[in-house]
Amino acid sequence: MIEDYRGVWVFIEQNEGDIEGVSLELLGAGRKLADSLEVPLAGVLLGDDVKPLTSKVIAYGADLVYVVDHPVLKHYRTESYMKGLIRLAQNYKPEIILYGATPNGKDLASAVATDLNTGLTADTTMLDVDVEKRLLEASRPAFGGNIMATILCKKHRPQMATVRPKVMKAIEPDYNRQGKVIEETISLKEENMRTKVLEIVKDVKKSANLADAHVIVCGGKGMGDLEGFQLIHELAETIGASVGGTRDVVEAGWLPHELQIGQTGETVTPKIYFAIGISGAIQHVVGMKNSELIIAINKDKKAPIFDVATYGIVGDAFEIIPRLIEEFKQIRVEEGGEISHV
Repeated sequence: MIEDYRGVWVFIEQNEGDIEGVSLELLGAGRKLADSLEVPLAGVLLGDDVKPLTSKVIAYGADLVYVVDHPVLKHYRTESYMKGLIRLAQNYKPEIILYGATPNGKDLASAVATDLNTGLTADTTMLDVDVEKRLLEASRPAFGGNIMATILCKKHRPQMATVRPKVMKAIEPDYNRQGKVIEETISLKEENMRTKVLEIVKDVKKSANLADAHVIVCGGKGMGDLEGFQLIHELAETIGASVGGTRDVVEAGWLPHELQIGQTGETVTPKIYFAIGISGAIQHVVGMKNSELIIAINKDKKAPIFDVATYGIVGDAFEIIPRLIEEFKQIRVEEGGEISHV
């Protein structure tokens, strides 16, 4: 019976003893949902020797933490993690489970949804709840990003969604919070696992890591061509910012895919975000709308990007950017070679 399901859960993704940032963000989002539904918020922690992490999960908003601690869970594998989470879900019957839209989170969520015969909304960017009907309202861009679709799971429980990193905000941790830790045992044998972890090879490829950038200068197709896009690089270099681009820019070959911002690229939350020559299509906006301060430059005064911008400049980027570069260089001279970031 659907009425038997109560509570909001967040799958706590951890790697070598560190909790992934998206899990802490989801605890913040889950806290709001749980408060609206007047139910506890729980973190679900699977791994090997992970019990020390429970205090952090509670500090970031959980009322209780379900822990399955087993050597077979040391490294993520679909089979072992799925068994652990399904065991918990069947025993305690949560009405909502949230996962980070990471490779492991998406893999686990889809496997659990299949086994529990329930629904799953992928790559969610907005979460809300219909309190009266106790329905999770999971929204995400659809039809190429042209509309926002709100997806409901009316007839099955638990309701589940994967949520993109950086679209939710973690609450300020309170390490004085008290919570309950519930330890569950599960029968797992390494020899019964169909996949084996032979070696962990870390990717040491140098990355711009846009997700951690404090200042980003992002350019769109409004920059005209690859030569015109060099102004984006010049402005970024002047102020010590990272460079990003829209999908059109990446598809044109002006930037590599890892520098794409938007629905099919990175989600970023810098302190300052320059959106230059970008119309503001929803598939781009969902990847940057949570930036603290957004400065948009576009010659079309009706461009949708101005709807999310903190400050908007209507004009030709090829006239405005050189003037900005000149001003920032002057500030650098006056401040002894440094431009202080907000």
